[in-house]
Amino acid sequence: MYKPQSLRDHLSAMVPGLNTNPDKLLLFVESGKLRTTGAGSLSFQYHYTLNVVLLDFAAHADTVFVPILMWLREHQLDLLLNHDKQSDGFQFEAELLNHETADLSIKLALTERVIVKEAKGGLDVRHAQEPKLAHHDKRPWELFIRTDKVA
Repeated sequence: MYKPQSLRDHLSAMVPGLNTNPDKLLLFVESGKLRTTGAGSLSFQYHYTLNVVLLDFAAHADTVFVPILMWLREHQLDLLLNHDKQSDGFQFEAELLNHETADLSIKLALTERVIVKEAKGGLDVRHAQEPKLAHHDKRPWELFIRTDKVA
């Protein structure tokens, strides 16, 4: 599975304070399953819930949700486009610790397709690329909460 580390790297780069306090970002893979087609190959798909936990989070929730939405555009587009998956594919809970901080738990329903082919007497195992939006581009961006630039 590559998506948990990919999201960790993305959030560490985009959410203020996480790169200097990496222990405040925890990731858990929950309810993992493998699904196969029953066809002749060993190709399969991971299905799991990624629980992203931010400890003592003092910023506005938008500061983390917007970067996650950006990451989903690249790595799990169906959570943004499929109405049925939107209902439970991105969930969150917060434990309000005091007037300034909260522990935030974000659950994402993720999948990863793995293509397994025979090659030169062995097996070639590759993760399939995710579908892309036709109009998607990678323009530089800045994230503002109210008038404060946060990323």
